[in-house]
Amino acid sequence: MPEPVVLSLPFTGRWLVQNSPARRVPSHGVELYGMRYAIDFVGVDERHRTSPVRDWRTVLTTEPPERFVAFGRPVLAPGAGVVVHVHDGEPDHEARRSPFALAPYALGQAGRVRQGPAAIAGNHVVVALAGRRAWVTLVHLRLGSLRVRPGEEVAEGQVLGECGNSGNSTQPHVHVQVTDSPDLAVARGLPTAFRDFRERPHRGGAALERDVGVPDERSVVEPLAAGPAGS
Repeated sequence: MPEPVVLSLPFTGRWLVQNSPARRVPSHGVELYGMRYAIDFVGVDERHRTSPVRDWRTVLTTEPPERFVAFGRPVLAPGAGVVVHVHDGEPDHEARRSPFALAPYALGQAGRVRQGPAAIAGNHVVVALAGRRAWVTLVHLRLGSLRVRPGEEVAEGQVLGECGNSGNSTQPHVHVQVTDSPDLAVARGLPTAFRDFRERPHRGGAALERDVGVPDERSVVEPLAAGPAGS
């Protein structure tokens, strides 16, 4: 296996880790669209809630994406490089926590896959990382929030857009993956790790400060260089 591509976390504040390659590979259960080592981050508040609101809609139906902590948070370049592809125009659809809403959505998964990468990734940015033949893609961005264009050089930490709920997403989150090609239709995933972050284990215990690593499933992470926790 090649050495992992090491990135910075593409955000500030606290985020819950889901579909981590530390738990399994392929992390999302499929090899499609370069997702072998992809990882998801869901924004949380100081109480580690993805949304401070729970009501009848949470139990029975869909919810507006604006209810969720992650929605609209800035998404940052996790490494320096050149933007090679930008896709915008996909709507931010309703979020789903209810089993009644999740079941029919899951049944539509095959249809979304047949529609191609845009239906899965939603609004997204692909950056060719400086110094190595690898491309990082940031997925499910908010409609109309993208701030970069193809050919633009970006610095690590530069704002690329905002977290949204576009594409194949049940609630607002950021999906990050590194691949050997910018073309998601043929790309293969590359191992990925992150630098300089604090990790709070899902099972409790003291927070860990990690120089380089892959955060565990259901842990909560934040960059060490970030401002006040939960910002």
